[in-house]
Amino acid sequence: QELSACFVSHQRRAPIAMSSESKDDARAQKRMPTWIPPRPMETMMDYWDQAHPLLVRNSLTRSKVRFVPSHGDKRVYAYICGPTVYDSAHMGHARAYLSFDIVRRIMEDYFGYEVFWQMNITDIDDKIIMRSREQGVSFLDLARKFELEFMEDMAALGVRAPTALTRVSEFIPQVIENVQGIIKNGFAYESNGSVYFNVPAYRGSSHCYGKLVPENVGNVKELEEGEGALSAGASDKRHPSDFALWKASKAGEPGWESPWGTGRPGWHIECSAMICDTMHRMTGGKIDIHAGGIDLRFPHHDNEIAQAEAYLDCDQWCNYFLHAGHLNIEGLKMSKSLKNFITIRSALEKYSARQVRLLFLLCKWDVTMNFAESGVAEAIAKDRTLSAFLANAKARLRDAPADGPARWGEPEFTLHAALERARAAVHAALCDDFDTPTALAALEELVGVANKYMTAHNPGVALALKEVADYVARIMGVFGLNEGVGAGAAAGASAEGVVVDREALLAPYINALRDFRQEVRRIAREGRVGDLLPLCDSLRDDVLPALGVSLRDDEGDRPAAWNLMDPEVLLAERARRMEEEEARRREKEERKAQLAAQEAEKDKKASVPPGELLRSMTDQYSQWDEQGLPTHDAAGEPLTKSALKKAAKVFKTQEKLHQKWLAKQHAK
Repeated sequence: QELSACFVSHQRRAPIAMSSESKDDARAQKRMPTWIPPRPMETMMDYWDQAHPLLVRNSLTRSKVRFVPSHGDKRVYAYICGPTVYDSAHMGHARAYLSFDIVRRIMEDYFGYEVFWQMNITDIDDKIIMRSREQGVSFLDLARKFELEFMEDMAALGVRAPTALTRVSEFIPQVIENVQGIIKNGFAYESNGSVYFNVPAYRGSSHCYGKLVPENVGNVKELEEGEGALSAGASDKRHPSDFALWKASKAGEPGWESPWGTGRPGWHIECSAMICDTMHRMTGGKIDIHAGGIDLRFPHHDNEIAQAEAYLDCDQWCNYFLHAGHLNIEGLKMSKSLKNFITIRSALEKYSARQVRLLFLLCKWDVTMNFAESGVAEAIAKDRTLSAFLANAKARLRDAPADGPARWGEPEFTLHAALERARAAVHAALCDDFDTPTALAALEELVGVANKYMTAHNPGVALALKEVADYVARIMGVFGLNEGVGAGAAAGASAEGVVVDREALLAPYINALRDFRQEVRRIAREGRVGDLLPLCDSLRDDVLPALGVSLRDDEGDRPAAWNLMDPEVLLAERARRMEEEEARRREKEERKAQLAAQEAEKDKKASVPPGELLRSMTDQYSQWDEQGLPTHDAAGEPLTKSALKKAAKVFKTQEKLHQKWLAKQHAK
């Protein structure tokens, strides 16, 4: 009924109590026209487009579908498969966790969803047990070591911490309770101390098995890989498609007491059991979103679905499955055998976290991504474009006079129109399955228009430029790129934990330093002190970047523009400039050496008298006169007139060169 009211075109004005003392007021109110309320929506589809504009690629349908939270409000309950912590995290892990960090940020910071983000840590697994044996440490010590390393890597990449972190080792009672519930509902059985999910019984019920990859149902090879290298084997199962919920512990393996004997959880049950338990009080155990790498679809995620729906006795446990695409290295699958295996830490030694994030933003989250030098170069170029715009805009706005121009003219309306186009394009892109490459392209186009505005109009209308800069900074913040640029760069934390405005705090000191430097430059230009200009350049290029201060000289005598930025970004830019300068210096030295060698060769040739030069040409001549001019060719035949003329020309040219050489030697 409330929704229908949105489509009512007219609404009668409620009668207004009229004073009997004022007939004029009564007559005036009778003449008032009918008020027509705004009508933002014409149809029910308009309602859905405005209330739930986001479309996501759902692996359950293999298509884009409208995202609607199950609770009908802004609350979203999501889970992502965390790492199995037995080794260092690599860029394949980053593909999933950084991509879904971007997705999560867009949902929270752009669409305004309140996302409860749960992530697990698999700290009990066949791989962990086997690696701990190799290293002679306990499986939990090994797991804790690599869990800490993984969390440090995520922090270095700027990935937001989960709302809830769930370790398998801390959920053993809940796993046992979950397995008991599945047995009770008739979809699992005990065999030699292990418990297996009964796939044929489940498929024979009203439930559906293999919702994500139905074509792989019965693929024994993939099912066995999902069981782990230490699996008890097919002899314990009733059917090859059955999979372990609880594994009986063998000698030397960790174990926990259960109704079926000492054992440990199977891989698939870990996730569904922890989700059901964590989400129970909020959603009854169900979730809106389940995220993970595309390689987990079958059997892991299909088995998770079967376990959860068997335990909860429901038809749809999760509404949306999101799977991040694969990651290739220079077009090839990442593999230690191909020697292209890149850990997150080694990648961050070469590139900044900001550059890696931009590279990921330039690729859709759900397609195969190629981690290549050319792609990183593109990300670095876009980073420079966006950062330079925000830095220049901030400097322009900071120095804008309070009584500067305010009236909008054609340039300002053109700039505002570009902003409106960018807003519409970015919104459409983010609504279309988090299409960050298209959104970035729209942002870059807007920056291009704004840069032209700043070049053509100085100072211009500050508020028109500020509107654009604020929007660009906001979207970069949504993408997790606001560290070191925009408003985010100005914020710091005091010792008491209170957020302070670092830019406002340091501005007077930087301005004083800037003005001092400007005066020193003026004095040096007047020729009074020759060493001051290099000193000023050293302050700009060597000292301030390490403090996170970017100083850029302006044309003429205007004060330099400054910005606070990430010191790592400034130092990396400084290193790049130094490498380019060194390359230019080497190139200049090489050219100089080449020219010197050419001159030396010319001098060597010029030092030879003309007659001696021609007498050395025995491959052409055999006899010469007293001056050294040839008279006979190599075969002993007299030279023809044309040959004599040619030889005389060589003699004369060499004679001139030799005379110049002699004069140069005399001058020395």
